[in-house]
Amino acid sequence: MTLLQLQNLYSGYRGVDILKGIHLEVKQGQIVVIIGPNGAGKSTVLKSLFGLATIRAGKVLFQGSDITHLPAEQLVRRGICFVPQTNNVFPSLSVQENLEMGAFTRRDNYASQLERVYELFPPLKEKRRQAAGSLSGGQRQMVAIGRALMVEPQLLLLDEPTAGLSPLFIEQTFALLQDINRLGISILMVEQNAKQALSMADWGYVLSMGENRFEDTGPNLLTNPEVLELFLGG
Repeated sequence: MTLLQLQNLYSGYRGVDILKGIHLEVKQGQIVVIIGPNGAGKSTVLKSLFGLATIRAGKVLFQGSDITHLPAEQLVRRGICFVPQTNNVFPSLSVQENLEMGAFTRRDNYASQLERVYELFPPLKEKRRQAAGSLSGGQRQMVAIGRALMVEPQLLLLDEPTAGLSPLFIEQTFALLQDINRLGISILMVEQNAKQALSMADWGYVLSMGENRFEDTGPNLLTNPEVLELFLGG
């Protein structure tokens, strides 16, 4: 089943289009990765969905319904969560308070989901009373992703989840994302560590200058000679 569709999307900032008619699709249960050079518009794709970039033309469909201009809170209620690259935790709040903030749209008891998040991220349970701002970069990323999981989303949007992390945390983050996906959560991810991301992707998109350049399965993109030469460093 198709979960998310972007149809002929034009979007950008202050009247300037960064995305120029792109299309994109995420099916239920997939990990979909967007790669491309700096300035290609990768992060603008995710920001457009959450109103952080202005959509001038085109449509965004979720489960067949038009969500093009819905506010962020309604998107969260529909099961879509966005984890931005930076400023993605409340630094003065504890780890647990950050996670509880993620459940702001819930009206039920979310204690069992909190425990599931701690099971996915054991270091967070150990540090649950510690201020999130005092954690390492990798642990802050765990808090940000864990907070998004508190609403049990259908689709998780991730902007550069491994940016600035050590090689060890990069490997751990990719492994955790696969664990999350196995829980039935679809993932749409922008990522600079392109080879590692594509190696676990069901489908990948290569953007260039705000337009679709290539799309294929992750393994096929990794062996495409033109993609290798132009976007993956040979």
